[in-house]
Amino acid sequence: MPTITTKDGAQIFYKDWGNGQPIVFNHGWPLNADAWDEQLHFFATNGYRAVALDRRGHGRSTQTLYGNDMDTYAEDLEALLKELDLENVILVGHSTGGGVVAHYIGRYGTSRVAKAVLVDAVPPGLVKNGFPIAELDKLRAAIRADRPQFWKDFAIPFFGANRQGAKVSQGTLDAFWAMCMAAGFPAAYDGIKAFSETDFTEDLKKFDVPTLIIHGDDDQIVPITISGELSAKQIKGATLKVYKGAPHGLTTTNQEQFNADLLQFAKEEAKATETATRTRRTESPANEITPSL
Repeated sequence: MPTITTKDGAQIFYKDWGNGQPIVFNHGWPLNADAWDEQLHFFATNGYRAVALDRRGHGRSTQTLYGNDMDTYAEDLEALLKELDLENVILVGHSTGGGVVAHYIGRYGTSRVAKAVLVDAVPPGLVKNGFPIAELDKLRAAIRADRPQFWKDFAIPFFGANRQGAKVSQGTLDAFWAMCMAAGFPAAYDGIKAFSETDFTEDLKKFDVPTLIIHGDDDQIVPITISGELSAKQIKGATLKVYKGAPHGLTTTNQEQFNADLLQFAKEEAKATETATRTRRTESPANEITPSL
């Protein structure tokens, strides 16, 4: 099982498929690299080196009691890029993983990074921009009270399965639950503070590479108005693509569209950074489901 060892001794599991320009995927809370399997296979078979890691505390990586915070997550990502000697990287982050991408660039710059992609991502700062602490406290209370049931309940809004006409398979919900249960309690519990209370404002100022922001306008977990729309204004020259009717888990529900958009962005020649944010509103059928399994 491929792993790297961080400076505090944690073992970080990763997948490394294919050859070509590296594209490194960072998962959301509290999932793991398996959440990206469809994208890993798609890009590995389209001429890219597709890499994804289990963040510490998640999946097959060491379940550390401490270090479940953005500073350490960014350090672990840097350790992986160094260990695999990855250059000219396309960094992709979904939800909390988007926060890791942002914080990585804020701390380590873009010497290894060619492009960045934030998908339903938490920057520039949920609590700072109005997400109620009381709602986050409810998440923590639910995890303490009955973590297995909480993950089952959380899957419903995550994939928009509570919307009229949604067609989310039971297999997709079960796979989500299994990934959530593979995360250790410290990562699940402390991760809430990491993804919600971190202020990424200064990190976003360090972005100097082409950046694509993809967000569903029916995201019930990370509302677009306090995240994607604001990040698009703060990252110089960023492109915002809004998926109409798409939920937080759009990498699964809108998988074909997402893969196509990401591939197109990966293939685009680097352009000079523009001062104005370009926004393209993408019309995609609401609740379009492509099962993740």
